[in-house]
Amino acid sequence: MSTITRRRVAGQSSASDEDHHSSTESEKKIAYDPRDVDESKSTPKLTLMEEVLLLGLKDKQGYLSFWNDSISYALRGCIVMELALRGRIAMVKDANRRKYPLCDRYIEVINENLTGEVLLDEALKMMKMSEKLSVASWIDLMSGETWNVMKIGYQLKQVRERLAKGLVDKGVLRTEKRNFLLFDMATHPIADTGVKEEIIKRACTMLITRVSPASVDAQSDVPHAYLRTVSMICAGYAANVLENALLYLQPDLREQAFNKVDELMNDYSSWPFASGAGKVEIPSGTELSLEVLASVLNVLGKMDAIL
Repeated sequence: MSTITRRRVAGQSSASDEDHHSSTESEKKIAYDPRDVDESKSTPKLTLMEEVLLLGLKDKQGYLSFWNDSISYALRGCIVMELALRGRIAMVKDANRRKYPLCDRYIEVINENLTGEVLLDEALKMMKMSEKLSVASWIDLMSGETWNVMKIGYQLKQVRERLAKGLVDKGVLRTEKRNFLLFDMATHPIADTGVKEEIIKRACTMLITRVSPASVDAQSDVPHAYLRTVSMICAGYAANVLENALLYLQPDLREQAFNKVDELMNDYSSWPFASGAGKVEIPSGTELSLEVLASVLNVLGKMDAIL
């Protein structure tokens, strides 16, 4: 895959009342069968979508750039990657699939257990009920980019707002109302700055220092920790928000970081991963799921040509 052209973009209160506490608890109840939810202890606190959203969010203002027309599509790609990393979907096991481009290979649901994340579970149910489609088709459909009126219902709506509200529930963001001349809009400033700082630190460490996949995986109990960080960086780049994490780097380090992003996009948007990707340990039985991840990065890497 050719090198990507770099883009530049212009720019609580607590309650002690016992009755109030009990009512709040009741409002947070979700109707689902606990037996259907995966309660693995190694589940990451934040999804890829939430991490990318945080990179693009203005800390104090609590909203994304109005001029960013890339993040919506990239977030749908993150949904597909997150489902693959959690072992919910995989490429259809068919030897003939290699005759087709990576982004046009069909995917299928291999694990129906709910994740507990509303957007992921909504996408998972759609994939289960639908006929088998390619990675590129699913990202297009969930983004609403289709002329097929029979598939308009596959569009995931208000993804950014729903992700922000989910981060409010997790204590990462808070909700405020801000006046924009003619209308009021709910904004979500950062409440826990440490969470975003950790994401930025992880991205910068990957881009400007030498780290091995084995060392990253060894330091985390979350499966595919190294590939998660690679996916977050590449999706953030495609969404035009990664540069926010690199603002405080010296110019030469920033240039080095962008060059590293190009390498990561090239290495991990093909399957098997390119030789330059290092020795990424691929657990037995996850090959078809990680092929989905490579396929999504392949789609996101072409966004410059699409937009």
